[in-house]
Amino acid sequence: MILNSVLLILGFALLIKGADIFVDASVGIAKKLKVPKVIIGLTIVAMGSSAPELVISVTASARGANALAIGNIVGSNIFNLMFIIGLCAVIKPMVVKVREIHKDFWLSIGAAVLLLVFKIFCGDFIPRAGSLIFVTIFLVYMFFVIRKAIKEPDNHVPEEEKNARPLPVYILLAVFGLALIICGGHFTVESASFIAAAMNISERIIGLTVIAIGTSLPELIISIVACKKGENEFAIGNIIGSNIFNVLLILGVAGLISPLHIDNDLISDTLFLVAGSLLAIIFVYTKGKISRPEGIIMASLYMGYMVVIIAQASV
Repeated sequence: MILNSVLLILGFALLIKGADIFVDASVGIAKKLKVPKVIIGLTIVAMGSSAPELVISVTASARGANALAIGNIVGSNIFNLMFIIGLCAVIKPMVVKVREIHKDFWLSIGAAVLLLVFKIFCGDFIPRAGSLIFVTIFLVYMFFVIRKAIKEPDNHVPEEEKNARPLPVYILLAVFGLALIICGGHFTVESASFIAAAMNISERIIGLTVIAIGTSLPELIISIVACKKGENEFAIGNIIGSNIFNVLLILGVAGLISPLHIDNDLISDTLFLVAGSLLAIIFVYTKGKISRPEGIIMASLYMGYMVVIIAQASV
């Protein structure tokens, strides 16, 4: 137990330092390539910070533990959306350019709804054809995101920022930061899972809490660091991009390996994810930002959700 506690602390330290390096390097890459920072958040950062979910879900699917794969993704997306965005808004109100982000936000909602549709019409298992649909939608989405970045470069880059560091240095720093994030996520999840198992906590609770939160720590740290640096677009792009990546690509790939089993208990979790997404997008549409009080509401709803599922599991 002591060793795992030390590894847990080490994991957090690697995550924090790796996220700081990764955010700075990614912003530098965006400026060098004249790519809007929201696009970098939706692609490179989102995929990088979702690496722990990818590893865990694909491994779980390969071993036939498909319920864990879906629980990890749904739980991570709820944590990303409700807690991380809520916490970032509490730290600093998140001003959002609705025109740049609303299509991506709606796609993240649509992906969760599609998961429910498959459950209703396909029963307990999502067939491989359904998983192929997920992957196809993701690839089409990435095509349009990249095309937008090429057609609409960010030309408002100060000259001194352009010449801060060579592009290869930023790329190496981003890779190094990402490596620290992945290692930190691995240590954190493994040690936390061991501690939870030693305390006789059920697998469902571990999947929806320890593993989901643990694999979302990169998103949490990256988004908090980005918000403190005033990079709100970067933070919101990271969360929305990660949620899209999690459902469409990770579940798609996991389902292609082995047809995904959808536990009935996950229906309510997915419904909560959809409801939380709609609440967040209402906040954004009404004021063009998520204010501190709204952030408190979102984070509080997540904490209430955690209390409910833990209470249900203990009955």
